[in-house]
Amino acid sequence: MSASPQDSDSPPRDDVDRFERALGWRPTAFRPATAERGPSATAARWIVADRDGPGVGHRSAFVKIGATELTADWTRKEYRNYRSLRGWFLPEVLGFDDDGDRPVLALEDLSAADWPPPWTDERVAAVLDALAAIRATPPPDHLVRHKGNGGADWQVVAADPAPFHALGLCSPAWLDAALPALIAAAASAPLAGEALVHLDIRSDNLCVRDGRAIVIDWNHAVLANPDLDMAFWLPSLHAEGGPPPEAILPEAPGLAAWVAGFFCAGAGNAPIVEAPHVRPLQLKQARTALPWAARALGLPPP
Repeated sequence: MSASPQDSDSPPRDDVDRFERALGWRPTAFRPATAERGPSATAARWIVADRDGPGVGHRSAFVKIGATELTADWTRKEYRNYRSLRGWFLPEVLGFDDDGDRPVLALEDLSAADWPPPWTDERVAAVLDALAAIRATPPPDHLVRHKGNGGADWQVVAADPAPFHALGLCSPAWLDAALPALIAAAASAPLAGEALVHLDIRSDNLCVRDGRAIVIDWNHAVLANPDLDMAFWLPSLHAEGGPPPEAILPEAPGLAAWVAGFFCAGAGNAPIVEAPHVRPLQLKQARTALPWAARALGLPPP
C-alpha cells in the first residue's frame, strides 16, 4: 500500500519526520503492521518503504512509535536492550529517534518471514534453538532480576474470584478445591536465576527465517531462571495446535502453577489501553495453562 503522509491511513507528517530521522531516509509507502495485536494509536506500528514495490533502490522497515508515557518507556527499554545484546535470534536494528515525546524504533522488515501458527516440528525446534541461544547469551548489566511473587496471583484470585469465574475456565467448586495446591505450587516455582530471559515469548513475538527463529519485543527482558521463557511460551504453543506443555517441559509443577496463575489472574482484568491485545491473549493462554497446571499437580481436569 502506498500513501502520502496526509492520507488518513498513513502516519501524521510529524511521525514520518521521526521515521526519517531514525532511518536516514524518508518513507513514502505505509502499511499498518497490526498482526494479531490489532490497531493501537498508543503504540503505532508500521511497515514503511521508499517505493511501492521491490526493485532497485527499494528499502523497507518496521517502525514502532511509543505514543504514550508507558509505550514510550517500553520503546526506550527495548532499544537499550537491543544495543546491549548480540545474537542471531535478534532482529537487525535500523535506527532510533527520541525527541522526548514519541520515540521511534526502526527494525528490519520481517513481514516476509514465516509467522506461526501453524506450528510444525521444524518451527518448534527453531524456537527451542533460539531459547537455548538466549539463555547462553551474557545478559546486559542494566537488567534487573525478575520479581517473583510466589503464589500471589492465585491468592488474588482467591480473594476476589469473580473476574476469574467470568472467564468460564472452571467451576467454582473446582477452584475452591484446587486453590490450596495451586497457591503452594506457585509459591515453590523456581523463578530466580541469572540468565537472560525475554519474558514474553509467544507467536506474535517471533518468526522463523531460513530455519532460525527471530525474537522481537525485548522491552520486558529480565534476569531469571531461563525455564521461565519456556514455561510462558508453552501454553500459547499448545493453544495454537502445538504439543502439550509437558511434552517439552516435563515435571515442572511449580512453573506450571505459577504461569497458570499469571494468566488466570490477569485475563479477567480491565483491558490495558496501551496494549488492548493483552487480555485476549492472556485468556487464550489461560485456557491451556490451567489444564497443564492441573495435570502437573495431579488435580482433576478443570
